[in-house]
Amino acid sequence: MSGLHEVQTGAGRLAGKVAIVTGAASGFGLAVTQKFVAEGAKVVASDINAEGLEKAFSSSSTYATNVATVAANVTSAADWEKLVETAESKFGGLDVLVNNAGTSYKNKPTLDVTEAEFDRVIAVNLKSIYHSVGTVVPALKKRGGGSIINIASIGAMRPRPGLVWYNASKAAVANATKGLAAEFGKDQIRINALCPLLSGTGLFESFVGVPFTEENVQKFLFNVPLGRLTDPSDVANITAYLASDEGRFITGINLEVDGGRSVGA
Repeated sequence: MSGLHEVQTGAGRLAGKVAIVTGAASGFGLAVTQKFVAEGAKVVASDINAEGLEKAFSSSSTYATNVATVAANVTSAADWEKLVETAESKFGGLDVLVNNAGTSYKNKPTLDVTEAEFDRVIAVNLKSIYHSVGTVVPALKKRGGGSIINIASIGAMRPRPGLVWYNASKAAVANATKGLAAEFGKDQIRINALCPLLSGTGLFESFVGVPFTEENVQKFLFNVPLGRLTDPSDVANITAYLASDEGRFITGINLEVDGGRSVGA
């Protein structure tokens, strides 16, 4: 996928900024971390998958100096404190948070969703935002402001059967994004969300309920005007813009990154 490649750093749009990116070992989070480093940022890259983090960021000297990897569980308040402490001790502070880590259950009838599956989706997708605000906002205030970008889902805006509670968790993220933006704007903390279509990752089958094959992808794309799935670079590019000073007057939005899915048939 075009978002995943070796990066070269320089005086980019994020030069001098320090970011935390969750779910950074793969998919959107990996692409965002690579883009941020390419744009000059220092990144605390977090994931519950410690082995995946090591594999993603151990092969490059660029990452050795610009990325600090921290295995963390986003449902743990103590782990959020660890992430912020790492940003401040290793890189001198914190300017940006990308709440990318998320989970789902396999697409299925709502009456078949277990309480354990429901609890996990709410904890990872929503409670993580709660924990992040409590630890990250004070750190951003120390820097005179900053940017938080939450990765929601187009399912928050256009829910469908089969993933009702996943979509509901992402709708809560979208709603909280607006409320948080209103509350912390006075502190020059901008809070926005992205609502992407799914990508061609290992989660395709979980979200759609059928295996990831070209035939099944084409069936899914019938009502996506731009005719493809989300590439991780699509999310990375827009996230970098919202994290940068170029987006300094944008807050409280839920930006649909979906190839037109929300307006499709």
